[in-house]
Formats: sequence, C-alpha cells, structure tokens
Amino acid sequence: MAGFTKSPWIIHYDASSCNGCDIETLACLTPLFDVERLGVLNTGNPKHADIFVVTGAVNQQSKSVIRNLYEQMPEPKVVVAVGACASTGGIFRECYNICGGVDCVIPVDVYVPGCAARPEAIIDGVVRAIGVLQERHRAMAEVGNRIDQPQYLRAEKRDAPQILALQYVAYQPDAYLYGEANVPPLQQTLEELESEFDKMVFVKAEVNGRLIGSACGCANGQAAELSRVMVHPYFQGRGIGHLLLTKIELAFPGVQSLQVDIGVKSEQNLRWLQRQGYQAIKTEPSTPPATVRLHKELK
Repeated sequence: MAGFTKSPWIIHYDASSCNGCDIETLACLTPLFDVERLGVLNTGNPKHADIFVVTGAVNQQSKSVIRNLYEQMPEPKVVVAVGACASTGGIFRECYNICGGVDCVIPVDVYVPGCAARPEAIIDGVVRAIGVLQERHRAMAEVGNRIDQPQYLRAEKRDAPQILALQYVAYQPDAYLYGEANVPPLQQTLEELESEFDKMVFVKAEVNGRLIGSACGCANGQAAELSRVMVHPYFQGRGIGHLLLTKIELAFPGVQSLQVDIGVKSEQNLRWLQRQGYQAIKTEPSTPPATVRLHKELK
C-alpha cells in the first residue's frame, strides 16, 4: 500500500477546456511547483494510473472517452475534477452540447475550484486524492484480513466491468515480464470481455459483495480450455486461486481433459499449475508471448 500512496500515478484528460486549467496542470510538473516531489508521476496509460485528473466541461464527444478511461483504471481509483468547468460545467453549462461536470459521467472524489484553477490548488487536490486512495487501499486490506468464507458464484455479464478492472491489477506482473503489448488481458476492452460471456463460462469469488477473483473457460469437444484464473493481490496466498480453479473445472462435467495456456516466463504460475496436477505438453513459440500448454487428464 505504501507504494501506491507514496508514488501515485495520475492520468490527465482534457474533456473540452479552454486550455487554462490544462496549462496550470502542466505547470504543476515544472521545477517551480514540482509535484513529483510528492512522488506523483504523470502517465498516459489508464491501466497504470491511480488518480484520474479531468479538466474542462464534459461534452457529447468526451463523455464516452472519460467513461472508457475510468473503466480501464484498476481499483481502487480516485477522480479529481480540476476547475469550475470540470466541477459544474462552468460558463458552458447551458450550451447545447455540454452534459455538465465530470460527475455527470463518473463519480468524482475531489473538486478543485477555480477558473483557471491555480497550481497550488491542483496540488492540494492531488494530495487530498492521495488521502482518499490511501483510505480505499486500507479498506481493501481490512476486507482481506477479515476474509473467512468467500462466495464462489457463476459470473454474469453485469460483472464484466469488475472482472476487467481485476485483470488490469492481476496481470501487472506479466506486463513487466512480457511488455504490455504482449499481454492480451491488458489489451482487452469491456465490449470484448462482455462478448465472451456468450461463449464462455465465468466463475467469481466474492467477499462482502466485492469481486476478488475470477476464472473462465470453454468446452472444446472432449476437452475444456481454461484461462485467466486470477486473484486480487490483496487476497493471494489464501487458497482462493485453488478453489477458483476447482470451480471452473467442475463447470465442464462432460469433458475428459483440461487444458491451460500460460506464458513461458510465468514460472511461479507454471509451478502452481503443476502442483494442481497439470503437465506441460508443448510450447507455442509463435504466439505473443510464447506460451506453454498444460494438460490434465480427468479420471
């Protein structure tokens, strides 16, 4: 948790501002104000971001972009609306193509007033956002420490946004091993994931209504192909992954064997699957990244 709160990453999006708040936001990165002294880093990738900073009023074009960026950010996340336009719509609120402030599309945690917002106020807003982020990390950790009886249920299409957010967190170690462009779960969109529910079976692990793990698979003749058995980092090491794997295996009672593909560099996951009875049978070097196919015969 200290790594998130001491070095939060932000992503900045200009919804439709006059550029005044954008200039002041960029000024925070200059040596004069130097927001990086707080450990804050600006990233262009929502999958790596903890804090979403939005400037400008939301219009019909930017509304879908904001929602898409927000859904790609892993949980927990914080949204900061910078300036009067992002907070309320500002002087453009009554325009025909303006929806309003950022909170008309996504939930906002911190509002920074001003037209344009001063760099000092923006930095103060980011610091407050770090506090909100810290509280949310602490809440997730407390849930993990109280974990007793997770519920293992069949996931439905409405769970897709939570599953996608979990993917962006659970597959970050793979992003460092292979590079993000070679990790399909990190490139998947919400629409693509929702379409998979029509042909695949998904199971989930929940604690107090919070999705903390997921797995999926599909039948292919006499074999079932399993994939994306994942658990949120806060809840790993508690046997949840083993039970998720068991649940998704039992979802295909008519098959004779199970198959799993895993990247060749994921040695820890490879050893874990071997302890569950899977055996490596071949390597697929042509796939990005190169994968190992593991096989398990059912009695």
